[in-house]
Order: sequence, then structure tokens, then C-alpha cells
Amino acid sequence: FTAGFAIFGLASLGCGLSTGLTMLIALRAIQGIGGAILVPCSLALLNHNFTEDAERDRAVSIWAAGAAVALAAGPVVGGVLIASIGWRSIFFVNVPLAAIGVWMVWRHSEETAQSSDRGLDLPGQFFAVVALAILAASMIEGGSTFGWAHPLILSGFGVFLAAAAAFVVVESKTSSPMLPLQVFQNRTFTAATVIGWIINVAFYGLIFVLSLFFQRTQKYNALHTGLAFLPMTGIVLAANLASGWLMPSRGARLPMLAGQVLMIGGCAGLLPGVKAGIPYSHISAQLLLIGTGIGLTVPAMTSALLETVEKSQSGVASGVLNAARQAGSVVGVALFGSFIGPKNQMVTGLRISLIISCAILMPSCLLALRIPRDRNRSRI
Repeated sequence: FTAGFAIFGLASLGCGLSTGLTMLIALRAIQGIGGAILVPCSLALLNHNFTEDAERDRAVSIWAAGAAVALAAGPVVGGVLIASIGWRSIFFVNVPLAAIGVWMVWRHSEETAQSSDRGLDLPGQFFAVVALAILAASMIEGGSTFGWAHPLILSGFGVFLAAAAAFVVVESKTSSPMLPLQVFQNRTFTAATVIGWIINVAFYGLIFVLSLFFQRTQKYNALHTGLAFLPMTGIVLAANLASGWLMPSRGARLPMLAGQVLMIGGCAGLLPGVKAGIPYSHISAQLLLIGTGIGLTVPAMTSALLETVEKSQSGVASGVLNAARQAGSVVGVALFGSFIGPKNQMVTGLRISLIISCAILMPSCLLALRIPRDRNRSRI
């Protein structure tokens, strides 16, 4: 966790000092590595330090609420910094934040159990990166440049399938897999992971398309676009905390199911009115439903997954969930972004994105019903 902060902070410093686009892109990739280390490790530390179910539920809800605050503050603070100081400032501001994070970890956190028999699964990581990168590139270019039937795009999907198959083979044979396949024998773990993937496809795909809709169709500037999402992200924070309050008495199933039903309601409610010049009040009302929905779902989903593993496996479990959610975000942005098309068909693309979001969230609700009501679940 400390290493993740250090990598993120140093890479941010390098981004701010970049002298060219190539250097900036390379350092952004390193920055992403630091961030990728932080999220699963944060959940592993949380699971290690809060052993009681009720304590962990509330801790996870606060963790999710913190992410909601960051989601709300990021675009606004970034817009203000760029407008008042310049683009380099959005990277420099991360350096003291990373330093504070390192200090807080050493000051307040207890170390987790260590395992000396686990190594790096470099082949598995390689095939996972190749599969996700090729899938995202094929979906983006297929929808916006070449067309879905272009040989290059079809070849890209073929490479994705081959890399994904190779990843599964490697993970089934290596002694220290990046993704231990046996974790999916637990139905709660599997359901929570798939739900995490689905809600990120829908949520982050829609956020991406709506951001473009606000700027290109509604003619908002970057700062106003960030402010347009503030009510939604504010309600996400409140719903995160409400989910943590509900779980000790109601379990994880209820907030997960109710949250996804609300997300469907928000998407369906926005669909009929999508057009150029649509009043912001109509969009905001539906975004509040979507925000409430994902705010209820994420803490419950995360807590349910962590309950299925022993403390020693919480890092692996957190990594699996985070990887699934990040993969969902990549697919959502790439897929929904492709519907805009080369002719900038914003309204049509947004409508298709809303329909697909409803379509994938419906079976996800059924998956939530597979989460047991009681808290006495078998652990992996």
C-alpha cells in the first residue's frame, strides 16, 4: 500500500514536469500502476483491521463514500486548477496527498499477514493486459473508425479471445496465480464479482457518454460539466453510508438488489427525454436515482465478497473485485463511446447506451438474489 502511494506520488511529480506528450503518457501509465496497487491493498487493510461484520460493513461504506467524494471533487478541483494555475498543477497536487497517505498508513494501520510462498505471476499479468488492451482498442476503433466488420477489428477480437484463453490456462497451472480460479467456486464471490463488472460497465460508460453529451450537445464547458455531476456524486456518498447502516440488520442482498433496481429506473426514466436542449433538471433527477443505486450497491457488494475469504486471502479477493470493476469501466467506456460514431451521433449513442445499461442490469438483479440472507457463509 505504501509502495502504491510512493509510485503514484513520484509519477505525478514526473507528469507535472513532463516536457513532451510521450513522456507524459509513459508517466501516466506508471501513475496508473500506483493507483492499481492502492485500491485492492486498501480493502485488504480494511478487512484485516475490522474483523466484526457490522464494523466491516460500516468501514466499507465509509471507504466507498470516500471514493464518491473523490469522484465529485476531481473534475471540479481539476477544472479550477487548470483554469487558475495550469494543467501541470493537477499532477503536482497529488504529491503532498501521497505523502500524507504514506504517513497515515505508517501511523494508523496494522500490517497484514505475509506469505513467502507467493510469487509474481508475470505470464498471467501479460495475457490479462493484452486481452483488456486489445478488447478496448477493438471496441473503440470498431465503433468510431473502421466498422465492426473490418478485418482489423475482427482480428482484434480474435486476439482478445486467444489472450483470454491463454490467461485462463496459465492461471489454472501456475503455483502462484494472479487470479486463483478456485475462488469462483463460492457463489457469493462469483455473484459479487460479476455484479461489480456489470455496474461499472453501465455506470462509467454512461458517465463518459454523458460528459460528452453535456459538452458537445448542451455546450457546457469542462467546469460546468463537472458541476453537473455534483448532485449525483453527493447522493452516492449518502447512499454509501446508508448501505453500511442497512447491512448489519438486513444483510447485503437487500441494498444490492434495491440499488440496481434504482439504477434501472434512472436509466429508463432518462431514456424518453434524451434530446438536444433537454432541461438539466430532468437529467439531474434521473442521475440522482442512478447515484443512489450505485451508492447502495457498491458497499454491500464489497462487504459480501470480503466475507467469503479468510483474512490471508483478502488481498487476492480485493484484487479480483477491483480488476473486474476496472475491466468493466474499460469495456463500458469503449463500448458506449463507440455508439457515438464518427459522425458524433450523441443523442442516438446516449439512447443506445441507456438501453444496454437497463438490459445488463436486469440479469444482475437476479445475481443479487444469489447472495445468501444470513452472514454465516462458507469461506474460501
